Amino acid sequence: MTSGEFEGWNTLDKRTLAVTAVMMTGAAVGAAIPTTAAIVGGGARFWVALAWVVAGGVVLVAGGVLADLFYWKGVRYRVTPDRLETAFTLVFRSRKSLQRDRIRNVDLTANPLHRLFGVAVVTIGTGSHESGGQGRIKLNPVSRAEAERLRADLLRRAEIAETDDDAPLAELDRSWIRYAPMSFLTPTLGLAAGGGLMQISEWAGLQKGLVDWVIGLFRGIPLVVAILILLAIAMVVGVVGALGLWIEMWWNYRLDRESGGTLRVRRGLFTTRSISIEESRMRGVDLVEPLGNRISGAARVDAIATGMRQSDDKDKTDYHTLLPAAPVATANRVAAAVLREPVSPTEAVRLTGHPRAARGRLLRWWVGSVVVLLAIFALLGLLLTDVLLVIGAALGVVLLPVSVLLALDAYRNLGHGITGRYLVGRHGTVRRSTFALEREGVIGWTVKQSIFQRRKGLLTVVATTAAGAGAYSVYDAGEEQGLLFAEESVPELLTPFLERA
Repeated sequence: MTSGEFEGWNTLDKRTLAVTAVMMTGAAVGAAIPTTAAIVGGGARFWVALAWVVAGGVVLVAGGVLADLFYWKGVRYRVTPDRLETAFTLVFRSRKSLQRDRIRNVDLTANPLHRLFGVAVVTIGTGSHESGGQGRIKLNPVSRAEAERLRADLLRRAEIAETDDDAPLAELDRSWIRYAPMSFLTPTLGLAAGGGLMQISEWAGLQKGLVDWVIGLFRGIPLVVAILILLAIAMVVGVVGALGLWIEMWWNYRLDRESGGTLRVRRGLFTTRSISIEESRMRGVDLVEPLGNRISGAARVDAIATGMRQSDDKDKTDYHTLLPAAPVATANRVAAAVLREPVSPTEAVRLTGHPRAARGRLLRWWVGSVVVLLAIFALLGLLLTDVLLVIGAALGVVLLPVSVLLALDAYRNLGHGITGRYLVGRHGTVRRSTFALEREGVIGWTVKQSIFQRRKGLLTVVATTAAGAGAYSVYDAGEEQGLLFAEESVPELLTPFLERA
């Protein structure tokens, strides 16, 4: 690409260099404290250790800024009537382009440093799942105004009628924060905080002192009581962490229907996110109720849409979530509004239950899992120490009745039905899911039947679709029941493969 070919092309925002410099400085300072402590602990003088750490920090910051400068000078992009194109032209050359009529989402993200310098990251995707990110282009970063211009320009669809729906479909209700600790994330965060504290103390050479201090603190207290106190502390830390994470993710939340037929989710306290979904790509919704939220009467709403961006290993953002955990009535109202239905399909249909054989199957699965776990404890206890036998017995007293209750709850949650344009299915106990999928969006059926299901006259029917997760299952239905459901949901799709009695 010659210099003349750059005419009409845009560069990324130069403020990315300042963002990188501040970010790398923060990383260097964060690494300097434990590194200095480790060097001093090894016998070196403080000023010698400090000199080495400062020199390393300077190299780290300078290297990061130089690498970002190299990237900034090499990247160009432009928007033509037909395509979005990017090019990299330093040392090696590459070009990438997306057809504008295939672009399905334009998402904006800005962390605190981006917001401080007035820039944002724009991610443009087609919703396809090619390896290597071929269906996605990321511009990191551009000015905030340029990001909004790109979003409005690339998502414009002349064939979609304008709307005048100015009121948001949903806005943040601060009372929803009470649902944040009601998840398995809370104990996970608490235990992770304890593990992190132990790891940091090991890096600083203070782990033995920390352990001795904890033992001295609980001296004279029975071991069981001490363990319960530590678990309670971990839960408190987990609750605080869950609340903080919820605030960071969902503060300033707002769901809008914009002119041009686009649903837009905006959220985030420090890192702001703007996620767009074309209404023409919507194929349904999934009402998700994790056990803790279900007990407290809450559910979240996920979109089932074609061309939805899937989060990868480097980006854990839930791009399909339209509504965080909120009262079930609110979740159903938002689902109905998103689908432009008077009543959400997830509550408009009375679900058909599944045969009692499914209950026995679930009971065997849940109880059997606990029995296997207890057998492992018993075996290890016989080989290693009697303490494991005691722990296994205690777990058995708790887990066996819990497994029975979860199995019965899972059976009660099994169901399926048809209402208007949608087929509906429900399953799960630890995470109950009620999906409503457009019948026209089903492109195929998969019928699964294990040897154990065959003996009980059960099967699982899976609706295949180009939207959302790609497949939505109705588990452990009766043989005739499941096949009739599939046939009635999408007439003629499965009929040629059925044998009539």
